[in-house]
Amino acid sequence: MNAPELLVVAAAALVASTLAAVSGFGGAAVLLPVLVAAFGVRDAIPILTVAQLIGNGSRVWFNRTELDLGVVRWFALGGVPAALVGGLLFATAPLSALTRILGAFLLFVVVWRHLRPGPPPHIPQRSFAILGAASSFLSALLGSVGPLMAPFFLAYGLVKGAYIGTEALSTVVMHVTKLVAYGQASLLTGGSVAIGLALGPIMIAGSFTGKRILDRLPERAFVVIIEAVLVVAGLAFLIGG
Repeated sequence: MNAPELLVVAAAALVASTLAAVSGFGGAAVLLPVLVAAFGVRDAIPILTVAQLIGNGSRVWFNRTELDLGVVRWFALGGVPAALVGGLLFATAPLSALTRILGAFLLFVVVWRHLRPGPPPHIPQRSFAILGAASSFLSALLGSVGPLMAPFFLAYGLVKGAYIGTEALSTVVMHVTKLVAYGQASLLTGGSVAIGLALGPIMIAGSFTGKRILDRLPERAFVVIIEAVLVVAGLAFLIGG
């Protein structure tokens, strides 16, 4: 890669990490297309996973006093085996139709949140085992499904730092398991790990910047930002496939 390409990748990593630190997701939608253009899809997703592992780890640290560890435990119960299966299938899976279905689901969630009668239902903590299984399997195939996870964390009642930190720790568990699966499928190379680690300091800087923004956001503005990112991600998945 030449210097301009390196700058583009670095800038995308900073924007992606800052966005994810504010909304809890959306970083992959920014960074993944840049990585695909630079390295190809089969290398881009392992690189993205390494970089996101560092970015999510930093968000856990910056929000460590607000974590809901019970949610993380249930998420890991379903997420670990599903991420292993999804990671092993990644090498040969056709992804276009699955991506479009995910996009339609995200748009439906935003519409439903505004049209449903009454307050949002509170989901039980044990339901995160099912969410962990579904999202970890899809994440191993698609790179990241943060928008899929967001409505459930919100329905449980987590907001701002509690939501960002808890979702990030759940995602750390998922990404570690995915990397194990990619390694078993010979998709995780030394070059991919090196590039992902090189993006790590940039991801941490973005998480720090996003945390400063998040602390100053009113709760209502936080929810509006998440819904806006859901709509953008849903349209991108639906149209781009």
